[in-house]
Amino acid sequence: MPSLSNSDELIFFVNGRKVIEKNADPEVNLLFYLRKIHILLFYFHLTGTKYGCGSGGCGACTVMVSRYDPKTKKIHHYPVTACLVPICSLYGAAITTVEGVGSIKTRIHPVQERLAKCHGTQCGFCSPGMVMSIYTLLRNHPEPTPEQITEALGGNLCRCTGYRPIVESGKTFSAESTVCQMKGSGKCCMDQEEMSFTSRQEKMCTKLYNEDEFQPYDPSQEPIFPPELIRMAEDPNKRRLTFRGQRTTWITPINLNDLLELKTNFPEAPIIMGNTAVGPSIKFRDEFHPVFISPLGLQELYFVNSTDDGVTIGAGYSLAQLNDALHFIVSEQPKEKTKTYHALLKHLRTLAGAQIRNMATLGGHVVSRPNYSDLNPILAAGNATINLISKEGKRQIPLDGRFLEKSPEANLKSEEIVLSVYIPHSAQWHFVSGLRIAQRQENAFAIVNAGMSVKFEDGTDTIKELQMFYGSVGPTVVSTSKTCRQLIGRQWNDQMLSDACRLVLDEIYIPPDAEGGMVEYRRTLIISLLFKFYLKVRRGLNKMDPHKFPDIPEKFVSALEDFPIETPQGIQMFQCVDPHQPPQDPVGHPIMHQSAIKHATGEAVFVDDMPPISQELFLAVVTSTRAHAKIILIDTSEALALPGVVDVITAEDVPGDNTYQGEIFYAQNEVICVGQIICTVAADTYAHAKEAAKKVKIAYEDLEPRIITIEQALEHNSFLSAEKKIEQGDVEQAFKHVDQIIEGEVHVEGQEHFYMETQTILAIPQEEDKEMVIHLGTQFQTHVQEYVAAALNIPRNRIACHTKRAGGAFGGKVSKPALLGAVSAVAANKTGRPIRFILERGDDMLITAGRHPLLGKYKIGFMNNGVIKAADIEYYINGGCTPDESELVMEFMVLRSENAYYIPNFRCRGRPCKTNLPSNTAFRGFGFPQGIVVGEAYITAVASQCNLTPEQVKEINMYKRTSRTAHKQTFNPEPLRRCWKECLEKSSFSTRKLAAGEFNKKNYWKKRGLAAVPMKFTVGVPTTFYNQAAALVHIYLDGSVLVSHGGCELGQGLHTKMIQVASRELNIPESYIHLSETNTTTVSNATFTAGSMGADINGKAVQNACQILKARLQPVIKKKPKGTWEEWVSEAYEESISLSATGYFKGYQTNMDWKKGEGDAFPYFVYGASCSEVEVDCLTGAHKLLRTDIFMDAAFSINPAVDIGQIEGAFVQGMGFYTIEELKYSPEGVLYSRGPDDYKIPTVTEIPEEFNVTLVHSQNPITIYSSKGLGEAGMFLGSSVLFAIYDAVVAARRERGLTKTFTLSSPATPELIRMTCVDQFTDMIPRDDPSTFTPWSIHVS
Repeated sequence: MPSLSNSDELIFFVNGRKVIEKNADPEVNLLFYLRKIHILLFYFHLTGTKYGCGSGGCGACTVMVSRYDPKTKKIHHYPVTACLVPICSLYGAAITTVEGVGSIKTRIHPVQERLAKCHGTQCGFCSPGMVMSIYTLLRNHPEPTPEQITEALGGNLCRCTGYRPIVESGKTFSAESTVCQMKGSGKCCMDQEEMSFTSRQEKMCTKLYNEDEFQPYDPSQEPIFPPELIRMAEDPNKRRLTFRGQRTTWITPINLNDLLELKTNFPEAPIIMGNTAVGPSIKFRDEFHPVFISPLGLQELYFVNSTDDGVTIGAGYSLAQLNDALHFIVSEQPKEKTKTYHALLKHLRTLAGAQIRNMATLGGHVVSRPNYSDLNPILAAGNATINLISKEGKRQIPLDGRFLEKSPEANLKSEEIVLSVYIPHSAQWHFVSGLRIAQRQENAFAIVNAGMSVKFEDGTDTIKELQMFYGSVGPTVVSTSKTCRQLIGRQWNDQMLSDACRLVLDEIYIPPDAEGGMVEYRRTLIISLLFKFYLKVRRGLNKMDPHKFPDIPEKFVSALEDFPIETPQGIQMFQCVDPHQPPQDPVGHPIMHQSAIKHATGEAVFVDDMPPISQELFLAVVTSTRAHAKIILIDTSEALALPGVVDVITAEDVPGDNTYQGEIFYAQNEVICVGQIICTVAADTYAHAKEAAKKVKIAYEDLEPRIITIEQALEHNSFLSAEKKIEQGDVEQAFKHVDQIIEGEVHVEGQEHFYMETQTILAIPQEEDKEMVIHLGTQFQTHVQEYVAAALNIPRNRIACHTKRAGGAFGGKVSKPALLGAVSAVAANKTGRPIRFILERGDDMLITAGRHPLLGKYKIGFMNNGVIKAADIEYYINGGCTPDESELVMEFMVLRSENAYYIPNFRCRGRPCKTNLPSNTAFRGFGFPQGIVVGEAYITAVASQCNLTPEQVKEINMYKRTSRTAHKQTFNPEPLRRCWKECLEKSSFSTRKLAAGEFNKKNYWKKRGLAAVPMKFTVGVPTTFYNQAAALVHIYLDGSVLVSHGGCELGQGLHTKMIQVASRELNIPESYIHLSETNTTTVSNATFTAGSMGADINGKAVQNACQILKARLQPVIKKKPKGTWEEWVSEAYEESISLSATGYFKGYQTNMDWKKGEGDAFPYFVYGASCSEVEVDCLTGAHKLLRTDIFMDAAFSINPAVDIGQIEGAFVQGMGFYTIEELKYSPEGVLYSRGPDDYKIPTVTEIPEEFNVTLVHSQNPITIYSSKGLGEAGMFLGSSVLFAIYDAVVAARRERGLTKTFTLSSPATPELIRMTCVDQFTDMIPRDDPSTFTPWSIHVS
């Protein structure tokens, strides 16, 4: 490499402060820089910007970049994901992080305040990113429209809230009123009389926050852009900048000639603009480039030139700027000229998220030619041209099939760069379209996409030119040039379409084992999208000359349009607080989460936000690449030789038990799944540790059997525990006396927790007595303490676990942190230094697994009138390679298997299977969301056989009066009946069902479906001692109170509710009460925070402690009844009255005798019902959730804002589980889905367009304040979406003459929906004999 001058100074601003970096390293990204390196510069700690995925896919690290454009003299603000921004690209930029927007130390910004007060934060890990996305929007549009808010949030993921309150907080800045018109009055816009359904007196409220409290937003008060950066940008004597890192060099040219000079000198160097293509390749594919050339901001690359024939757009334009430019052109030009631009705009709306659209550039996108590109096929179809330039001069190349297919003759020369892209106007007889389908509507790579265009001989429908380009069907975008040539001269009619489908399927061959799988689906999409284009053009011709060209059938019209993206809205209803309740008593009020403001300012501290500790080391894992193999050799020599590496830790280094309760800390002698930890590398930086981990060499010898699926486990009789069974009546006898018997199988795949904060542990060995302090996000500190003690062979009293908060958990932080805690503690013990262990998203998904996949089998006996007399159910779950929670999950699944239905003769049996996958674990709902799908499936099948609706069969078989469950527990189903009745009535189910039927008659390719599901859910555990809890409450001499308890704050508002409890019990304001953290030194032996019982049991313990203290203070209060709280406390101290108390709750008395199959397994039930309506596109398999109504029996809600937040969040998580969340495994047991690119959780566009939640009031005397635990119950209600999809698919199949009952497995992905809506296109595709190939991915249920 030619020698380069010494490094220049990198100058940029962060939150108004000038940063001069003398040793800027091109390999350092802004996220790492803000969180870790800047400490050397200033003593502020910018940890508000979070690491969520590292690939730009989650938005947790969103910051605002501001740049001054000397040409326009304007300042441009835009959002970026800091994880993809190299610091060297920031010369002359101003960065604003969440800390720069507002802080509790100075003043908070209206965006932060409203997000918090609208209850738009739960765990708070995604909140800084949400704030930055809305804030950046406001800097550009101080009064944004609701559509702009939804669009701005499209690149931000949230796993807790279900998005509605986040959007609502943004909508408070909109000019038009977007909140329910009567919310200001506290009344509901639904008729108040109608809504009081428990008693005529019970008043319902709909107001979760008070807009009058919001500080006004004044855009003029925003920080100014640093004048120094304006001077720098306008400096006429600018020069080339060079930044040299340890391994790489970054060069920023001064002008176009300089850029061409550099490209000649360094032909292999990538051109970096947004870093959205090169960045992920370096991070995830280990690409290395010694030199980067970055012409970011080079004026010659930023322009729009419009002529009579078309438009030329500079290669430097970001996709967001391209979007703005095209919108302007479309507004100026007649419609016939803008067909290509319209097609591009449609795809630009959903391409990635707002952050990536503001980073990625037109030139970069065109030239990187990703096979999944949404824009290149349209550009090619629109006959775009690429303008290239090099030192040799300029040339043009067509953006056509040869270019997109990477033909050598159509490639750029190594010294050439893209200067601009020319897009010609379309003409009158020219039609251009872009089509796509993805797992999720927005921010997801297309499963298949296409750009198509046709030109006709003027005034005819005779094809003159035809072009079709498909993405995601091969290693490159594919041109169907052969098909198009054969169709020239043909008329645009049904016969041409039929031939075109046949020809295109011949031309595009997707091999049966193709990467990405979904082969038959993708083949179907190729012709389904072609059919959509055919219809669009037919419609277009008809509009031009209705006499000459017949219109398409009216029933086909709805197939033309994609689903619109609407801004969600809805009503939340809850019981108003009793007007006689003292105003100081916060119980029953929608109180904001106690950390919400800190979440929104980024000042809530998570484990990795804790400042570096002297001598700390970072840990990187080495995991197994084989599912079942003998370890022949672990060679660490190369790793140990690398700079910064301190040690490699293996099973040999575990001082105590390496295998504990069936869980293995470090693999020894053999590996039993892909992703099992073999060893860890400790080094001075994470980069060094990770680099060294890649150099550890493991030699394997494969072992048999390799069991991946439930089917394989059943073949090998491979189980983790014995069968669990409950039974009532005489099932075999009953089958002899029924009208009909049906049998079926249901497959329910697994789910990834995707908590926003990955597993994070900080293990600090102490100087004395082998003590170990562990900071981590967990749901079960006692478990961590136990495992660490076992691994280190020391008593538990030497181990202190601290949890301030976890960034989401959902069950994934019950058992897994114990194993990872032991792994970290062993490393800390061996090195004698603090260990910081943060799992990258991909490692977290691989190692920690998730929800158990299920195979359910049923045999149902029923009468012709829909009464079910007998049910025999079998459950098998894929437990993975070690016990974890699988046996308990199966127990819960069996105990809850009947759901809301009384079946007199009922048997359910279940066993967890042992396979060579990472062990599946606890997940919100704990088996219920999978198991009950089987019940709803057979109810639906019975309905089909009896010619009844599923809702009628549910009504017929639902529990009607106080009864005993199949495991002999007595309960009263009255609240269940009420939720069900309210749900059907208030959602206008019958009317909407008829309307959907009418819609379905009029639309052949789009269908609507409705479904309502009832729920009888359980809280707690069948073992009494697991329901116990303790608390410690201190009153200090100034009257302030410190509360500690054994529950962990995961975002579910547990600490907030505990403060409400203490406030009521001690009769003091909430402001007097502080809750710092959960730790094992304060409250020992705490049970897990799971099973929806965190507030239940800890609330009882806090109440007990407060009541003890109140009783102690009583004599003092009696003496001085008019005294103040502070006076009473002071007096008590002087009388030597203890101001500290331990509170204790023994636990609910629960029991289960599995030998008899009976017991009072649960303390109480939570009832609910939900109704959802969807619309399905039968040609692509896409669906749109139009409306959901949820009615949840909350008994008495301690905090309606928290409870409604839990219900909405759980529902959206459940909806994701049943529809778009799909884990892909190879037949060898390798998990492919390891990040937001491959695993799609719902975004803001997936939630219901109308989302209504009502808390139904009932009595629950055994709990604190008659409340109920609602953390999990909403999860299963997401299945109303699955069954609404089923309803829509049934309508499609019925119209196509297919009446046979079928089972829709879960998740109902676009693939499953499309392939179940059988039609002429699914019949046309070639199919392969499964015995002739090994598929790319398999289902493991």
